[in-house]
Amino acid sequence: MQVGVTRCLVLAALLCLNACAMVGVSHVKPHDYANERRADVIGSHRLSDSTVQALNVVALTTDSCRDGFADCTDVLAHSPGLSDEQRFSALAELWLGKAIKSDRAKTDAAMDAPTLDAYLQSARYAYVYLFYTARQPTERAFEMRQGQVLGFYNFAVQRAVSRFFQELPKLGSQWTQTSLAGWTVLRPQTDLRLADRGHPPAELIPAAGLRFNGLRNIYRRDGFGSDFVAVAPAREAASDVPWRDPDYVSMTGALVFAGSTLADVLATRQVQLVARDPYRDDSMTIGDRKVPLGANFTAAYGVWLARSGFASQSIRSLLGREGGLKTPRVLLMQPYDPDRLTVVMLHGLASSPEAWINVANEVMGDEELRRNYQVWEVYYPTNAPVAVNLASIRKALDATLKHYDPGGRARASQNMVLVGHSMGGVIARLLVSSSGDRLWDVVPLRSNLSPAKRTRVRQRLAPYLQFTPMPQVTRAVFLASPHRGTPYAQHRLARWIGELIRLPVTVLKEVASLSELLKDDSGKQGPALHVPNSIDNLSDADPFIKAAANLPISPRVHYHTIVGVYKPKGPLPTTSDGVVPYSSAHLDGADSELAIPSWHSVQETPAAILELRRILRVQLEAVKGGRP
Repeated sequence: MQVGVTRCLVLAALLCLNACAMVGVSHVKPHDYANERRADVIGSHRLSDSTVQALNVVALTTDSCRDGFADCTDVLAHSPGLSDEQRFSALAELWLGKAIKSDRAKTDAAMDAPTLDAYLQSARYAYVYLFYTARQPTERAFEMRQGQVLGFYNFAVQRAVSRFFQELPKLGSQWTQTSLAGWTVLRPQTDLRLADRGHPPAELIPAAGLRFNGLRNIYRRDGFGSDFVAVAPAREAASDVPWRDPDYVSMTGALVFAGSTLADVLATRQVQLVARDPYRDDSMTIGDRKVPLGANFTAAYGVWLARSGFASQSIRSLLGREGGLKTPRVLLMQPYDPDRLTVVMLHGLASSPEAWINVANEVMGDEELRRNYQVWEVYYPTNAPVAVNLASIRKALDATLKHYDPGGRARASQNMVLVGHSMGGVIARLLVSSSGDRLWDVVPLRSNLSPAKRTRVRQRLAPYLQFTPMPQVTRAVFLASPHRGTPYAQHRLARWIGELIRLPVTVLKEVASLSELLKDDSGKQGPALHVPNSIDNLSDADPFIKAAANLPISPRVHYHTIVGVYKPKGPLPTTSDGVVPYSSAHLDGADSELAIPSWHSVQETPAAILELRRILRVQLEAVKGGRP
């Protein structure tokens, strides 16, 4: 009886094994599927599906790899059951997971040798997956796995390079190689151009960890390598020259492992950082393979603005207080490039380069414009009269051009574009205009002043009242610019602010000297010499503004206007942007005019930026066609 029961149970078990389903099925939502496919050790803090599958193939699990990491990686490295792509991509992720876990545990402590080694191991396995397996990277272009492995490499490079950077102060200036975490680290190969070329960066900031308020977009280029902001050492003393090379520059870093074969690279313990300027380089060669370089074109600009202190300094400059700007500066947004056209931006009253926060970023975010243009921003003290700033800005630009291009033959010195907002637009227009003798009537001279003194007065005032167009400029854009002044400069609030403004000391000294010169031979004082401040100067009743309103613009210069229209109550000619009337901003003869619903800060609107991009493309095509 018992034997029979046993036979029945065995038969039932066999029937169940044959009849019961061994595989079940369930459904996941589409977005859950996508998230699972993209999940990896960086974004989700767990191994990717592809790595888990590779472990399954060789009878390993995530738990067994966590508990016996060395045995796990050894099996993966040598098992014949995996292809090289499966093997190296899984090893890259496992080593990266180990490094990240160890890195997090250290919090603020310096990265230790085992953690650095793990990052370098991860970077190396990702490197051989990308460049030393049978298929070319281009053959895997549509595969998600390659994107993940590139992410492993770039993250590992970011952390390893940050650790390398901490060693630089200890190595001096003549080092060729050093030892870290059992690796031989060679001196970096770089084409980076910092303001102080004789020293390494003072800081190296990973761009991936930066977020910005106030910037509309962050412009990146996907590719090989990790993005950084390299910060130049602090300047030792204030410089008398007007130009300023950028203190914050974009950098793309990649680690190159010694060896020309798969076996060589897997065996090496030698690595070198390659640091590239992404404005100059859009690719690099690994072995015989050309690969696109990653880049972040916004981060350096954003960090510079965040640390600039422009907001408070521009107010001190307007009021003529201590700590304000005394003379104009020409600030280069990227390292000088003789082969890129130059765009010069001039801000308005009580402003600074912050007026161009999104303008410059959006222009350089456009790939075609970025390849062909470089941006210079003129930063000047806005308490000075327009004529004084005009002369000093012209002098600063001339000196800057001569410094970077003494012969004046570089592409950067030809077909320049001026872009000015508000008072900066008035100055930009005068930079491309001819004064002739039309402005001399604004100077009160006694009828009995001797010819000798008249000659000396003209010599002293000629830099401010007699000028010719900048020959390097062939296009200009004026945004919300009061070419004929504005009645708002006479309003109570404007007059109150005007009373707080102190003229620059240099201007006051010049006025005192001129007043002395204007005395007749008997020593009698002539008509009072009134020098307006910048707010007075922008009044539609100001003699200089009225005299300069219709000066002829060079026939070589194509010009465009962009005007704001704020709460219109009638036809366009009767409107204003809340500060500048349309009738003052409009210029006859412009190649184009665009009216945008906006307050006075029209330059920051998306519509104005799109128009500026269009104009720069027009200039680019004209230059290429030989007809600027």
